[in-house]
Amino acid sequence: MTDRSPVILQVLPALGTGGLERGAVEIAAAITQGGGTALVASRPGRLLVQLRHAGARHIELDLKKKSPVAVLRRAQDLQAIIRSEGVDLVHARSRIPAWAAWIACRRENIPLVTTWHGVHEAKWRAKKLYNSVLARSTRVIAISEFIACRLRSEYAVPESRLRVIPRGADLQEFTPGTISGERVQKLAEAWRVPVEARIILMPARLTAWKGQGVLVEALGLLRSRMGTGWICVLAGPENDRKFSRRLQQRVRELGLEEHVRFAGTCTDMPAACELASVVVAPSLRPEPFGRTLVEAQMMGRPVIGTAQGAMMETILPGETGLVVPPDDPEALADALKSVLETDDDALDWLAEKARAHAIANYTTTLMQARTLGVYDELLGTRLRETFEEYSHDQ
Repeated sequence: MTDRSPVILQVLPALGTGGLERGAVEIAAAITQGGGTALVASRPGRLLVQLRHAGARHIELDLKKKSPVAVLRRAQDLQAIIRSEGVDLVHARSRIPAWAAWIACRRENIPLVTTWHGVHEAKWRAKKLYNSVLARSTRVIAISEFIACRLRSEYAVPESRLRVIPRGADLQEFTPGTISGERVQKLAEAWRVPVEARIILMPARLTAWKGQGVLVEALGLLRSRMGTGWICVLAGPENDRKFSRRLQQRVRELGLEEHVRFAGTCTDMPAACELASVVVAPSLRPEPFGRTLVEAQMMGRPVIGTAQGAMMETILPGETGLVVPPDDPEALADALKSVLETDDDALDWLAEKARAHAIANYTTTLMQARTLGVYDELLGTRLRETFEEYSHDQ
């Protein structure tokens, strides 16, 4: 390394609004705050404005096409960027961009970091080969211990190359008591819920594996066990219209129309958590991380998840929330009833534990610092130290 500031290039398909994309913007901001130069190559998207606000520069590049010819061409494009921009390290966050980056970094002899964001199941040999590029890099970042275990067992990633860095929530954004009453009232009116009602919140896109169907069945049981006084808000985009129609039909069949709100995408999650009495994520499949439950715990809200995947790390059962078996409406109804009937003193204790757990393990700042630490390992730089000094002064 020279004395100049390091240039870090992140590559991903597009700047959409998912966790992968938000992570790229957060790390770009950290690179800049740590004294480095942050570049992102991808298709443009909704987070482009935030990326530029973070002090990073965007390079438009289509890294989504999966054909071998397209990957080879994108590898050449990345080589040209590496040379022209003086890139010291590339960080890939998705499989096709990672293949192009792996080729380019080998040719240019610079380190490659990858982050394994999803579960990425591999039932066929070809799929495992496709996934394997995320395990071939100089350093492999797993977003949970659950993902790290898979990387060790299925892809033989050694500890020397593996780093576990969970995703994080913004501590400044998710702080109880800082959300204005106006923001909470605005959501309550949009969702047509009385402020005095106990709110069961499920923030997730409407798709079968997220578990809305199980939740609706549990709500039918909950009404028979504890009556009314609660409303469930399903806050998420309609990704699967057939599933959404079936779900709404089941709500009508169970006579839950007055108890369930289909709210669409929520753009103010801190206010949503402030309004909620409990936040639920009854996923049918293991989650690689589960950011919404971390955000809820940071807001001091009790959470209910399923006993699988990374939720077994982000939730401390009986201390910060509850876990139930997947696809079990009876158990979920019992858990909801238990939380909604818990007295205020116990809820205050739980809120304190939940927030402390989230702050100790899952803040955005911690995720940023740990990632910069990986870059420092490979480049001999002091990005993390400079970033932590910057963060302390803010």
